[in-house]
Amino acid sequence: MWVGLDEVDWAGLRHNYGSAEDVPDLLRRCAGPDPIDAEDAAYNLLNLLFHQGGWICSAASAALPFLLRLASTPEVKCRRTVMKLVARLASEAQQVREQFLDPSWRPAWERALPEVLVLLEDPEPWIRRNAAGVVGDCGSSGELILPSLLRRWQAEDDPATRLDVILALGQALLRQPAGVHAAEVFDLLQGLLDASEAQVRLAAVHALAPSRPGLPEQRLELLLETVRDPSVELWRHTTAMASGAQRVQHRTAALFSGPCTSFALGLLNDHPATEQRTGALAQAAGLLAQWRSPASALLPRIAARLNDPACEARFRAAELLACLGPTAAAHADEVAALLGDNAARTTRRRQTVGEAALWALARMNDPRCLPGLIELMAGTRSGFASSSGSYPATAGSHHAVLPSLPEVLGYLADHAEQLLPAVCDQLATCTDPQVINRFCQVLAGWGPAAKAAVPALLSLMEDDRHWDSAALALAGIGPAGNGAQELLLTRANTGGTHTEPAAWAYWKVGGEPGPLLKQCERAAAQGSIPRPVLRKLADLGPHAARFADQLRAMTTDTDPWARVEAAHALWAATGDTQTAVPPLMTTVQGLAEGDYLPVMLPAVRHLAQIGPAARPAAQLLHTVPRHDLRLHSSGGWRGFTQDEDIRTAIDELLALYG
Repeated sequence: MWVGLDEVDWAGLRHNYGSAEDVPDLLRRCAGPDPIDAEDAAYNLLNLLFHQGGWICSAASAALPFLLRLASTPEVKCRRTVMKLVARLASEAQQVREQFLDPSWRPAWERALPEVLVLLEDPEPWIRRNAAGVVGDCGSSGELILPSLLRRWQAEDDPATRLDVILALGQALLRQPAGVHAAEVFDLLQGLLDASEAQVRLAAVHALAPSRPGLPEQRLELLLETVRDPSVELWRHTTAMASGAQRVQHRTAALFSGPCTSFALGLLNDHPATEQRTGALAQAAGLLAQWRSPASALLPRIAARLNDPACEARFRAAELLACLGPTAAAHADEVAALLGDNAARTTRRRQTVGEAALWALARMNDPRCLPGLIELMAGTRSGFASSSGSYPATAGSHHAVLPSLPEVLGYLADHAEQLLPAVCDQLATCTDPQVINRFCQVLAGWGPAAKAAVPALLSLMEDDRHWDSAALALAGIGPAGNGAQELLLTRANTGGTHTEPAAWAYWKVGGEPGPLLKQCERAAAQGSIPRPVLRKLADLGPHAARFADQLRAMTTDTDPWARVEAAHALWAATGDTQTAVPPLMTTVQGLAEGDYLPVMLPAVRHLAQIGPAARPAAQLLHTVPRHDLRLHSSGGWRGFTQDEDIRTAIDELLALYG
């Protein structure tokens, strides 16, 4: 097994943690008699040679033949983990860019391929499954691997392995679309669409879909029938999916080229299995996170799951209605019926169905959420997030999570009067500066409606740790907070810490611009004006005209946020639309093509303020409201609200200049 191992210059090779001189010992330990130590060594190799992917290191190329010898030896206790490592490396090698692929990998793989193909004949079904997965993902020519896969198919009697072989045949067919073997495989897969076994039919659609556009749509009823069949549990034993109904639903939904509402509707039909019902909601959420048009058709089916016997299904239904927000307001009564539902998910935060209902009603601006939110603010336990979080936007997926309580309150400015006593209690009793800052941000967002909180904010200013947060809230409240004017002016003139927030709040509550201008001059003297200062200069308007040259220069900054805020500040200070409009136009250009970045939202809002000179932006964006794809960069609930916010801003721009 170890022929040639000591001839490799392992110290000169690299893995994810540096020199590969530790690899030979780990390889030998994998073959040792102690199963625990062998498994530990295999996982160490998985971490060193693969870690989280992103490249194929030189040590991986050198280790490949020895990994395959381990995998092909029945006495090795960690064969499964070794095969997992080989599979991940083979797949990653097809995805990484050339500069991240060790030059020795491809020759090493070509030499190793015959040994991989031999594993298709291993007595252990799970080794054969892994071998089929590796062969399917590896990128080797179909001409080299189709004959072996065909032989495996003809001999295979293990049901789960048969599914993995079918998928591998489909992947290999893509790499060898012509030739005798390719024709034989295509005919085989085509015939399996009508096989007697439900999951074989499903596997055949998965195998053929990449080479037969439109097949999933044509076989919609077949897909729904097989995905919802009890035999779908067979996929748990495969390498390709290694999971049950929910994963199979997700992978099958991904076969469709567009928003296949009919598939989601079919999944949402009642089913005796809890995983099927919760999985159906996950697929509906993934569809709605990407597309807008399915909402009207799916809403009634989603709302029907509010009465599901499973806690997870009720939670997901309520959380998804929260994401849809105003669009789902017709179902507010059904959501409100869940306010007392204390059933908790099996997640770390143990979110309850009732909390999801509170969030949904808040998004619908329904006052029935207020008592529950007030109670949560006074309590010690909550399933809402402890801080603001963000999740990546992944096509077809949705993160069913709750926001933080302050984020929920941010949608309830219309009910500030009822909520303010509880928020002020938080400011008076909480000692965590981060929590206090989040509640002060809520008050700033509520604006003048939060004026009753001014005494609490003045008390908060007695503690230097909370000064900036309180000043931020007062600035948002504006002139209604002028009771703090003297205190703010005193602090703004001290020249010590907190002077900039104090000067900003002093200006916003109705004071003179002088202290804030002085702070802005100090910041501008350092070179490039920081983004928060740019926003303050925009708010100062003509008072900031003295900064025009710096602002004009910053409209060509490499940072898009700096360009956008500088352009807005320049226009506000000088009225110069000739310089201000082009960088804003450049920033929103991608919206017309369905792209979205967070910086685009302020750019559109600034254009709406500028006046007739922004008419070209309205002409550029006039088709965006008809785009079906959601405009977002984040996942979870935030992806829905990003789409709402940018579309509202575009609608306002078009109403003015469209």
